[in-house]
Amino acid sequence: MSSAIVYTPDEATVSRTRLAGYLRWLAERGQAPTHDPRDYAALHAWSVADETPFWDTLWDYLGLVGERGTAPALDSTRLPGARWFADAQLNYAENLLAPARHGRADATAIVALSEARARATWTYGQLVAEVGAFEAWLRDQGVVEGDRVVGVVAHTAEPIVAMLACASLGAIWASASPDFGIPGLIDRFAQIEPRVLVTVDAYIYGGKRFERLDRIEALTEAIDSITSVCVIDNTDTPAALPERADVTRWADIQHRHGGAAPTFSRGAFDRPVAILFSSGTTGTPKCIVHGAGGMLLQHGKEHVLHGDIGADDVFFYFTTCGWMMWNWQVGALATGTRLVTYDGNPAAPDLSALWAMAEREGVTHFGTSAKWLGVCRKAELAPGAAHDLSALRVVFSTGSPLLDADYDWFYETVGSQILLGSISGGTDIVSSFVGCVPSLPVRRGEIQARLLGADVAAFDDTGAPLATEKGELVCRKPLPSMPVAFWNDAEGARYRAAYFQRFPGVWAHGDIIRFTEHGGAIIYGRSDATLNVGGVRIGTAEIYRQIEPLADIADCLVAARASGDDDVMVMLVVMAEGAELDDARRAAIARHLKTQASPRHVPAHILSVAALPYTRSGKKVEIAVTRLLGGQTIDNTEALTNPETLSAIRSVLDEAGLLGVSS
Repeated sequence: MSSAIVYTPDEATVSRTRLAGYLRWLAERGQAPTHDPRDYAALHAWSVADETPFWDTLWDYLGLVGERGTAPALDSTRLPGARWFADAQLNYAENLLAPARHGRADATAIVALSEARARATWTYGQLVAEVGAFEAWLRDQGVVEGDRVVGVVAHTAEPIVAMLACASLGAIWASASPDFGIPGLIDRFAQIEPRVLVTVDAYIYGGKRFERLDRIEALTEAIDSITSVCVIDNTDTPAALPERADVTRWADIQHRHGGAAPTFSRGAFDRPVAILFSSGTTGTPKCIVHGAGGMLLQHGKEHVLHGDIGADDVFFYFTTCGWMMWNWQVGALATGTRLVTYDGNPAAPDLSALWAMAEREGVTHFGTSAKWLGVCRKAELAPGAAHDLSALRVVFSTGSPLLDADYDWFYETVGSQILLGSISGGTDIVSSFVGCVPSLPVRRGEIQARLLGADVAAFDDTGAPLATEKGELVCRKPLPSMPVAFWNDAEGARYRAAYFQRFPGVWAHGDIIRFTEHGGAIIYGRSDATLNVGGVRIGTAEIYRQIEPLADIADCLVAARASGDDDVMVMLVVMAEGAELDDARRAAIARHLKTQASPRHVPAHILSVAALPYTRSGKKVEIAVTRLLGGQTIDNTEALTNPETLSAIRSVLDEAGLLGVSS
């Protein structure tokens, strides 16, 4: 049964959590709604009540550095348009580097691991020094508050330094991973007219070197606003730089400006600090502007109270600099934790590489995608037996729903006393709506709870809340990390249309969700990928939960084409090595779905393909296949990590007579 409890923290573990510490801290001030960290429902209800000073308490409990001001934490609950800490003054970089001022200058801040170069470390004191040097160089290039700096960068320490240097002076950082094609980079960066480009010279993935200096000429030709370029030597064998006056090596900047201190120029709570990009699978990516204070407060809440991350911890997240999880991980520096970054193939030299890394580095908090955990399960890895993971306390998972089978595999083979924290949110809020709670049990197939301060619900089509039925994931009150704006959207029309058009005054996120009777959450997939079969809405994750655990199936995707009142459902299947999708296997898949889900969950067509399309953050792209089925073009394949799959899928659909037909 999906709601079976697979992990329960003991009393000693619960009492040591920072969530329990927060309740004790509240109690000392006479503000605690409950003294029991297991009574999370009471705590959450208090955190979203209109009269509750929850966000004010977080400013103090997290120890934000800056002038708090006298304005209320929130001037209203209107959406959109609420203003947070209207007269506060702070600096994002100053807060993340505060541990250097609090007796931890010699503590390790970053351990950078890479396929491309040797292991390296940075202390908090060294981070401050490098941020100061890079900020001084940016100022020499004429960068001022509000200017944009973009990076085509690998997941190493240098992009963190660059981002914090921008934040220190009030500039805005935006980044993409170096595996992006040039058109995809132009689609993103040209919109925000950056002054400076930071790029790696090359990167190595799976043992193969990929040169990237061609990005300099391509981007500077296409984007007139770029006047200066910094090149990071990203391998142990640096490439020769082009002979251009506007190109400078990272190492030369650090040498030339060594000794310069960061200015930590303070600004408004909502001063822009980062621009993130939507996937762009249906058009030009949206440029989502996030503010300094919102990211600090929201990430601090999630890291400390929900993730239980502190100064004695070691935090790793497998991500790229083009995914919001990079920004989320970087924000944890404010806790004084040690970040472990990794640039390269997570399966190099084999699939156990990251588990071995967790053992070597003493990782306490390990972040990855649900897809990767599923791959480990399919490969029958037993990480807990093969590696000493005794330091590991929390494993974060996001990107897609975790399958029931993944929970069972995890607690059987990774560790029985580790919190498996499934979290879900998005680039739009650079954080989560629902996620983990270290004082609660973990139930198979469920995200543990709504996060504190997040007044989220499931709505039906009329905007009425649903108690325990599937509906649209909505947020009824402001969160500090909701976007400041979209770039080039002065009147806010695109912003309002993206989130508030369906339910005026309520944020509609675009996911289908169900909240359980004990407060957990189950994500059923994206709203735009929801299937309508026989008048019943079916989330794609309902089918994936049943099919992906099957031994002879490596992966699957379902999509549909509207046909009258019903959708015609098509399933694309990637078979495991040595397996074949014949008529007998199709019949077995249909029987399994019929008995384990319902007859409506059985696809009309089950087709074999070699691979499925994924975004660069590891999400299946059902909408791309839906567009093919509807005879539409795919506007932007640069958002995909493997766009070549679409041509192959188009051929399979065409051969089956399904390309662009309605029945």
